[in-house]
Amino acid sequence: MKWSNRSPLRVALLDDHPLIRNGFAMRMQPERDIEVVALYASSREMLQALSSTSIDVLVLDYSLQPHEVDGLNLIRLLAVRYPAMRLLVSSASELPAIVALSLRTGASGFIGKSQGLDELLRAIRQVGSGKVYLQPGIEPGQRQAAVSGEPASAERAQTLAATPGLSAREQEVLRCCLEGMSVSQIASKFNRSVKTISAQKIAAFRKLGIRSDIELFKVDGGLGPC
Repeated sequence: MKWSNRSPLRVALLDDHPLIRNGFAMRMQPERDIEVVALYASSREMLQALSSTSIDVLVLDYSLQPHEVDGLNLIRLLAVRYPAMRLLVSSASELPAIVALSLRTGASGFIGKSQGLDELLRAIRQVGSGKVYLQPGIEPGQRQAAVSGEPASAERAQTLAATPGLSAREQEVLRCCLEGMSVSQIASKFNRSVKTISAQKIAAFRKLGIRSDIELFKVDGGLGPC
């Protein structure tokens, strides 16, 4: 994949919802400094196309369909394979731990899907200019933790999934738990056995110093158990 230094900013979107892809393309069309060069419905389609597509900023959905590469695995892969491409993560889940993990893994910005298209436009321009973007409403302490990767307060909710000792797979299992997915749903998503997912979840809990779903969700905002 080639990096374009020319104006307009070359932007692509990865999202598995057709309405979001179409709405994105329509909103960006009048902008003279932005050119939408690709719209991808799956990570597999995108990864096949990147070798021949010049992209400055990639807006990618954090959670895709089962059996798709997504989340931290996809961010890490893209950051290593295409270090010049700026990554702007979009997600319906705006948990501080997910924001921090995304930036620590290689993203240049994070925007929740609760934000409008005008804010997304601002985010694209900021990331495209080489800056880090975090959406409005993120508290100063959370912003510091996300950008630096260091805890800004004593609240473990901000750093649960960002514990360095967790393996990549343990981080993904924990991330899915924080999003409310059950062990069987996680197993289906990653095409692994329920036994394997359960073992990775137990290992992650041990490293975090917690013993149960109740402890996990008490410190992370009250989501249901996984």
